[in-house]
Amino acid sequence: MQPQPNQMGYDRAITVFSPDGRLYQVEYAREAVKRGTTAVGIKCKEGVVLIVDKRVSSKLLEPSSIEKIFQIDAHIGVASSGLVGDARALVDRARIEAQINRVSYDEAIDVETLAKKLCDHMQTYTQFGGARPYGTALLIAGIADGTCHLFETDPSGTLLEYKATGIGIGRPAVMKVFEEEYDEEHSCKKAILLGLKALHAATEGKFDVNTVEIGLVSNQAGTFRKMEPEEVAVCVEEFEQ
Repeated sequence: MQPQPNQMGYDRAITVFSPDGRLYQVEYAREAVKRGTTAVGIKCKEGVVLIVDKRVSSKLLEPSSIEKIFQIDAHIGVASSGLVGDARALVDRARIEAQINRVSYDEAIDVETLAKKLCDHMQTYTQFGGARPYGTALLIAGIADGTCHLFETDPSGTLLEYKATGIGIGRPAVMKVFEEEYDEEHSCKKAILLGLKALHAATEGKFDVNTVEIGLVSNQAGTFRKMEPEEVAVCVEEFEQ
């Protein structure tokens, strides 16, 4: 998607639309997300599951140092794809928004409210010169009033709610698996196995226990937690069988 020479002025400025109504810098930010590692989110009967492929590129790398799933508040977690530094900046902002809500109203922030606040922030970076859009997309999973939610953001500030979705380089393969096999009545265990199957298709089978990270929002407990490596190992082993 390279612009023609006479369009280079539109290519360099975030604040200028091209004649065909495009913002090239926002589109390039989306491309950065498409090159990121694959992350999937699945709503099930018992909550929401987030699974990410950490893509360990060197045997010298410590897999535990790669973080793609973050806890925002007791009841909210996010998975990221794209530029990790940008994702961390958004995660820090989300944590601050969650704490401001607790201090101001003495209650946990609503998942949709937090997602909209983050998207409003991302959208402002598509309007003003001297800044660039965030090169990251987030899957935001959380629970509010006993109902679980799964939102997807993108660099333009667009917010969509899904039953199951994926972001990153393997999104087409992930969505194909979900469209064929997703069932709202799946248990948490079945949702994890379906997510691993989607991730397996997206990575062409190149993942193992060390490259997979899983987060869960539980309907019953009303909280978010990241699974321990031992629990992930059990799930991956069950999937491989």
